[in-house]
Amino acid sequence: MTVKLGVPSKGRLMEKTFDWFGARGIGLARTGSDREYSGAVEGIEGVELVLLSAGEIPRELASGRIHLGVTGTDLVQEKLVQWDQKVEPLAELGFGHADLIVAVPQCWVDVDTLDDLDAAAAAFRARHGFRMRVATKYHRLVRAYLHQGGVADYQLVDSQGATEGTVKNLTAEAIADITSTGETLRANHLKILCEEPVLRSQATLFRSRVAALEQGQRDTLRSLVERLGL
Repeated sequence: MTVKLGVPSKGRLMEKTFDWFGARGIGLARTGSDREYSGAVEGIEGVELVLLSAGEIPRELASGRIHLGVTGTDLVQEKLVQWDQKVEPLAELGFGHADLIVAVPQCWVDVDTLDDLDAAAAAFRARHGFRMRVATKYHRLVRAYLHQGGVADYQLVDSQGATEGTVKNLTAEAIADITSTGETLRANHLKILCEEPVLRSQATLFRSRVAALEQGQRDTLRSLVERLGL
């Protein structure tokens, strides 16, 4: 039985994850073509590399089908109810930084805080007869954040495409999305509220709290954690 390590299957997250493990003496490599999700591990016995999309990794950890996984903090906290009972963060990897923020049109010159947003939402409903729409992919996190901030008259609308374009396309009045530089927001004439972000996210190595472990797997996991200096 092997310890299964889930890693993003493509792009900079995969490359940076391979680099992070490699710097600690554990070689990870993709094998086969770009269409094949297979990989190899060197430097330690008993570890199997599983290549998945970053969005799949939280659920695979929570189901116990993989023992370790690298994915964003935002994906874990959005996709998993009571996430901290299902997974344990072992290490922040120092890349994949992004903030989950709330942004409004730049022309809303009087809206800079959550209190301002609440007032704007109430005025919007009074004028238009329906709640201000906030487009996002992160319903769980954003709903909790706005509730804690005292924002009332709004509705979340799902966005699976380019969230920043929903205001321009008149399908939302505000957005909540991941950003690293803010350039795309500015290009779409949006500004970030002057508040702490909903969440500061980065690539993180998580351990499943629910995955079954036989004694050999426990020994392998302990050895891997030691090799990684955790």
